[in-house]
Parts: sequence; structure tokens; C-alpha cells
Amino acid sequence: MTYRYIDVQPLPGALGAEVYGVNLGELDDATFEEVHDAFLRHLVLFFHGQSLSIEAQKAFGERFGSLYVHPYVEPLPGYPEVIEIVKQPADHKNFGGSWHADLTYLEEPMFGAVLYALEVPPEGGDTLFANMYEAYETLSPDMKARLKSLIAIHDDGSSGLFDQERIRSMGLRDIALDEIGRPIGTRSEHPVLRTHPETGRTALFVNRISTIGLKGIPQDEAQALLTELCDHLEQPELTCRFRWTSGSVALWDNRCTQHRALNDYHGHRRVMRRVLIAGARPYYNEEPSHANVSAR
Repeated sequence: MTYRYIDVQPLPGALGAEVYGVNLGELDDATFEEVHDAFLRHLVLFFHGQSLSIEAQKAFGERFGSLYVHPYVEPLPGYPEVIEIVKQPADHKNFGGSWHADLTYLEEPMFGAVLYALEVPPEGGDTLFANMYEAYETLSPDMKARLKSLIAIHDDGSSGLFDQERIRSMGLRDIALDEIGRPIGTRSEHPVLRTHPETGRTALFVNRISTIGLKGIPQDEAQALLTELCDHLEQPELTCRFRWTSGSVALWDNRCTQHRALNDYHGHRRVMRRVLIAGARPYYNEEPSHANVSAR
């Protein structure tokens, strides 16, 4: 694809592109249309050398939709939609260190997110992304047929995502805990296969930390199938890897990707600023849409 206003360089791997020649703080409509097209084609976009105020980061996210107030993480004062993700040198655990899509336990999971690097370690702290279109397309025909009618159960507390160390160290809001210290969770049901509302493509929509079962299927059978699917979608062949520098920005499509923040920089500080873009309830149409946009 040739663009007039931006330079798009695909990354090695199954998704992702670096975008040059754009200032996200001063984005005119014509340039935004090209960014949006590249976003749908490459699933996650990376921008270097940006200098974004909180207001500019919010404004960029709002070009894609309404911003979402995180249900657990304390926001920046005066900016309820904006959070900082900080790992201090003494912290052992990080935020988002397992493969996941954002907030799939909600009835309307996120559209996507804009993550801005304020302070990065001298080495390490990369983020991995995985292509859920390719995760679906590389399944066997028998597995695709098996998944068509399945509904997954997503929960925010059962995986230990918000354990006590994270609650203490990451600025999480006061949340209700059960008798053994787990959050009393939010739970939703979504199709295992998801139709992307803009491209019409099918994506696999389960993840290891929040998908806890399959509706109408015994738990041992469901867990075995979910483990098989998560092992499949986390294959290196379905991923890309991004190395952050101060001023880098990532924009990802939560509807067809997963991501994982690597926790390999102990003893160093890392500070990221994020806004979440609100989404819609997932659905699955067996017949593909005519609005298809091919990735890569």
C-alpha cells in the first residue's frame, strides 16, 4: 500500500509496522485517514520520537473512539481516562506480563489502546504482539468447525491477575476481595471466534489470563481446549517484537491482537502512559463481510 502523507515500514513477523513522517500531536484529517488504514492493515502501529502531552495523547485516542476509565487502576489526577504504568527498580512483577487482550471480561472489551513511553530501561522491557487473525487462519479445518458455535467465559479475578503484590505496587484502586484475597470479579461471555467489525475478518478471541471456561462444556474438557488454543496463538511465528525508546508510541487493535510486556529489566525503572479506547460487544458472523481489509 502506498501512502501520500506517511511512511509505513512493516516489521518482521506476523503483524506490526513502524510509521514515520507524522506528529501525533498535530494530526490533520488526511494524515489520520492514512494512519487508520495502516492500523487496520497492520494491527499494531509504532511511532518514534513523539512528544505528547496528556491532552495530545487523549486527543489521538479519541480519533478512534471514546476513552475508557479503567475499573481498577488509579488514574492520573484530573485525567480519569489516563493511567501511568510504572515498574520501579525494586518491583519483581510487571503489568501485563502474560499474553492477553485488554479487559475481555467486560461485556464490551476494548477497541484498542495508545501506550506512550516516558522512561525506558537501558535494555529489556520490549513488548510482544500476536496476530489473532493468523491464529485463527492457521487452525486446522476441523478445529475451525469445532469453534464456530463455542462461547467463552471471561473473568477478571480467577487467574490471579490482580494478586496482592500487584494491588500494593501498581496503584490499583480499592477493590472487593473474596475470603482468600482474590478480587470479586466481573464476568462476561463472548464467542470464541470474533468478527472484526471494520475488516470483516475472523479472529480467535480467547486468552490465557481471563478466559476461564467454555459455556456448556465440562471444565476439564474446556480447560484442555483453551490450553491448546492459547499454546497455538502464542507461537513465535504469529508475533512481532517492539523495542521501546523514550518517546515511542504504540497503537494496537485489541479486537484482533494480544500482547505481552516482557519483564526482563529488574533493577531499572520503566514508566508508560496509556489510554484505552472503548469498544463494542464481540460477535461472530460465519459469512465474511465485504468490508474486508487485508493485513500486511
